[in-house]
Amino acid sequence: HVQLVESGGGSVQAGGSLRLSCAASGYAASIVCMGWFRQAPGKEREGVAAIYRGTGSTTYADSVKGRFTVSQDNARNTLYLQMNSLKPEDTVMYYCAADAMTSWPRCVGGSAHAFGSWGQGTQVTVS
Repeated sequence: HVQLVESGGGSVQAGGSLRLSCAASGYAASIVCMGWFRQAPGKEREGVAAIYRGTGSTTYADSVKGRFTVSQDNARNTLYLQMNSLKPEDTVMYYCAADAMTSWPRCVGGSAHAFGSWGQGTQVTVS
């Protein structure tokens, strides 16, 4: 079982930056794919970025390309999301996700169903 804990959310003015972190514990060494999702109230969870740990391959939602960067520190079992040029529409709850079995196509496909472990979420507010 994998536990995920996000941190780094907060409030920032439009154009500013934040860096989210996600620390994995438990059977963290078994993780093959990690990702960031976000969800607004009443809406489906949206894939933001994902990384396939073995190759370092990444994928991004069109809405964040060029502004957000996902990275990993495998030694610390930590996932990051550097968010620059933040916009008010980026204001939502962000969730970290991980999975130990998903394939690369499913990992980068953007579907929440590809992930079996989730963090509790961290709020990002852009004004």
